[in-house]
Amino acid sequence: MTVQFSNYMAEVVATRRYLHQHPELGLSEFNTSDFVARQLTEFGYEVTRGLAQTGLVATLKNGTSNRSVGIRADIDALPIEEETGAEYASKNKGLMHACGHDGHTAMLLGAARILAERRSFDGTVHLIFQPAEENFAGAKLMIEDGLFDRFPCDAVFGLHNDPTLPFGKIVVKEGPILAAADECHIVINGRGGHGAEPQSTSDPIVCGASIIMALQTITSRNIHPLDPVVVTVGSFRGGMASNVIPERAEMRLTIRSYDPAVRDRLEERVRMIAEGQAASFGMTVTIDYERGYDATINHKVETDFVRELAKGILGEENVDDLERTSMGSEDFGFMLKERPGSYFLLGTKRTDNDPPLHHPQFDFNDDALPIGTSFWVELAEAYLPAK
Repeated sequence: MTVQFSNYMAEVVATRRYLHQHPELGLSEFNTSDFVARQLTEFGYEVTRGLAQTGLVATLKNGTSNRSVGIRADIDALPIEEETGAEYASKNKGLMHACGHDGHTAMLLGAARILAERRSFDGTVHLIFQPAEENFAGAKLMIEDGLFDRFPCDAVFGLHNDPTLPFGKIVVKEGPILAAADECHIVINGRGGHGAEPQSTSDPIVCGASIIMALQTITSRNIHPLDPVVVTVGSFRGGMASNVIPERAEMRLTIRSYDPAVRDRLEERVRMIAEGQAASFGMTVTIDYERGYDATINHKVETDFVRELAKGILGEENVDDLERTSMGSEDFGFMLKERPGSYFLLGTKRTDNDPPLHHPQFDFNDDALPIGTSFWVELAEAYLPAK
């Protein structure tokens, strides 16, 4: 594995650790946006701010070609109390970079500096620093603010670190790579009373338990066995005391899928089951079903481009195709609906016991910074070859 630009890496590591110390939630990344914009301006980029509130695009033109490429990094953190014990741990209580977006941002900033100094490409590079990947669909918001109208891209690329994949591996997949993600909030309207007199109540907890069990039949009896779907009840709440039957109970679901028709079928069945089970107990439900992120669908030409480029940089032994699609989700899928491109994974595994993404002990593996930084430089220069 050959990685270039080692003389830049001390700065990239320092940037990553600064960002790690100063995490901000989606649509509130004001200081992060300021920090990124200052660096990019110093590098010589034309910086446009304010897309999706805190997002920005840095543009660098070189040569005479009309071709252009977009590279995206997400900049937001998570509402998690950090437990890494690192000397550069979060200074913002209750917030941390538990998904590695600090690493993504640092790598793209490092690549930005190198691209500006080398000027070894012909065309236009748009570096997209996107807010609110977690939960608020910042990619969609940037598009609605005119991202690709104002900054045309012939293709757009993004990556994510993955601590479960072998260190230094680039993993790609043509077609579907991440699922669509929807959420559902169900409130069961019962009639409360004394726990010793259940016959005088309509118990929403018992009803809720029946709904939860019935929901499990959707994947096994309503969807084709070869269609990947997930229906998970992640929260079920009701009551405060052992001897009190509450007036209501509520549950929250995440629903994952790929096929649009299957997505429609899942919503139909969730509603029908919740309403039907509640009616059988003499109760009603209130359902708030929200369509979230679309599936992330990679384009063939751009995925082939990433695969072959990675083999040339890292060696064929360090490039794999993803064996199966993930049921995780990503708002980069909105960008791929607007422009051809590819989203891929960078292995950052240290040991078999690495904390997973979104864990309070997760910490981006700084040893991967040279790989991601170099890869973005090589990708931009290969996509926009100098004459």
